[in-house]
Amino acid sequence: MDSSVDFTVEVAQECHIPYVPEILKTIEDAARVRGTGIAKRRPEYVEQKIREGKAIIALCGDDFAGFCYIESWDHEKFVANSGLIVKEKYRGQGLAKRIKRFAFDLSRKRFPDAKLFGLTTGAAVMKINTELGYVPVTFPDLTSDPVFWKGCESCVNYDVLSRNNFTRCLCTGMLYTPKPKKVVVAYSGGLDTSFTIMYLAKEKGYEVHAACANTGGFSPGQLRQNEENAIKLGAKSYVTLDVTKEYYDKAIRFMVFGNVLRNGTYPVSVSSERIFQAMAVARYAKSIGADAIAHGSTGAGNDQVRFDMTFMVMAPELEVITLTRDMGLTRQFEVDYLNSHGFPADFAKLKYSYNVGLWGTSICGGEILDSRCALPESAYLKQVSKEGGEDIALGFREGVLVSVNGQEYTDGVKAIQDVEAIAAPYGIGRDMHVGDTIIGIKGRVGFEAAAPLLIIAAHKFLEKFTLSKWQQYWKDQVSNWYGMFLHESQYLEPVMRDIEAMLLSSQRNVSGTVTMHLRPYCFETVGVDSPNDLVKNKFGEYGETQKGWTGDDAKGFIKLSATALRAYYANHPDEAAEVEKLSK
Repeated sequence: MDSSVDFTVEVAQECHIPYVPEILKTIEDAARVRGTGIAKRRPEYVEQKIREGKAIIALCGDDFAGFCYIESWDHEKFVANSGLIVKEKYRGQGLAKRIKRFAFDLSRKRFPDAKLFGLTTGAAVMKINTELGYVPVTFPDLTSDPVFWKGCESCVNYDVLSRNNFTRCLCTGMLYTPKPKKVVVAYSGGLDTSFTIMYLAKEKGYEVHAACANTGGFSPGQLRQNEENAIKLGAKSYVTLDVTKEYYDKAIRFMVFGNVLRNGTYPVSVSSERIFQAMAVARYAKSIGADAIAHGSTGAGNDQVRFDMTFMVMAPELEVITLTRDMGLTRQFEVDYLNSHGFPADFAKLKYSYNVGLWGTSICGGEILDSRCALPESAYLKQVSKEGGEDIALGFREGVLVSVNGQEYTDGVKAIQDVEAIAAPYGIGRDMHVGDTIIGIKGRVGFEAAAPLLIIAAHKFLEKFTLSKWQQYWKDQVSNWYGMFLHESQYLEPVMRDIEAMLLSSQRNVSGTVTMHLRPYCFETVGVDSPNDLVKNKFGEYGETQKGWTGDDAKGFIKLSATALRAYYANHPDEAAEVEKLSK
């Protein structure tokens, strides 16, 4: 036969069903010539495989040339490429190898975790399988599904197989075992990610690596416990990715520059953290050559969007696994699973759930779920322990907090932590945020964020003294977008770098010290001391005296300012009459 024949090898579709009778006859004829058995299939069965996209056909023009189909067994733990056949006149041209390779690749794509196996008496097929990575194995290493072995009843050698209790025959068993998938779990120590580690390790046989991205919310003791638990759950390794400084440098700093409070209330605590946690996990997964990343988000919240979008942008080649969301798991199911596999799951459903971070603590559950109610005192992690009041002096240099009560800082994270230590015992920074979630529903969350609210209030107060009218105006516009984009997982949107550039530029004169007075549950601004104080100027003192213009200048200015309105009402006497009524 001409070796230049051009074959088309593709996934069979419904338009190829008319070839089924010829396919089955070709298989039967080949088995008769070889004198060996082959599992016979009814036309309906082969048609079903075609409709399911689990069959491969080779054509030479419109002429049938070869075929193979895919079968799965033991709940998709094993997969076989069955019925491999090439029409006699097309043999000897490498077509069987092409079809087998196509079937192998399709099987790996459709069933990435399955073991591929086959039974063969042909040296050619054995050679092809060996080149693909199959190795000879005993029959007990193959599927135990009785339906598969029942298919051997049509083979002339079935009596040999049955006499040997299905442990050996004239065929050779061959098995391809995929390399265990390497998965990085974004591990928080909570129930969902604990279940994810154990399930992927035990049920899927994956090589699991736990990564805890710390943005300032974990204590050293909690991190040690996370590592111990991750290994017990089945993780091959555990790592803490400390991105607190990166989080400060790349997000918190700009949120202060922009005085970012979502809906004028919430300092975008959890939402901004998640982005940097996701970026850290994505970088780590790529650095160790992982195949996938897993996280514990449900399908009802914002975090699924933040993690998935970040992974899709930073590591698009990696699969994203979300068991809790995709399997629709209940909390009790996860607890029972962990308990039944030797991990005492002490994940009691508390009335409140907390997310503690450098830039605030969020509180969910309990009264939060009832729009009519506020959180009781007991719901807050940081209780009021200070009485009376005290002043605090926050020093800024070009918008950056650099001193607290005269103590200088080069570490912005430490400065925030020290402000929190001073202000939190007053119960400052507590509030309730109501906003629109990324997925479109309304959400309500309580929070306590003493340092963020105090720092933002002081910074905004200082800007009132040091920025021009239009600097403040345009900063407010872009800052609102910056906070919204952080909340909605758009940190990697290029415009964010443009907004940051403007915010950074706007801070060149925002230097000085702000004094604030703290009392239980509240604070107030006292005053500002800044070399760039625009209230202090040589032109005049508001409400007192003018130094840069005369009284006539003021009257002329006012007359010119009124010109547009005077011109409008002069041309619209009917509306002017309405205005005149207002003066009576």
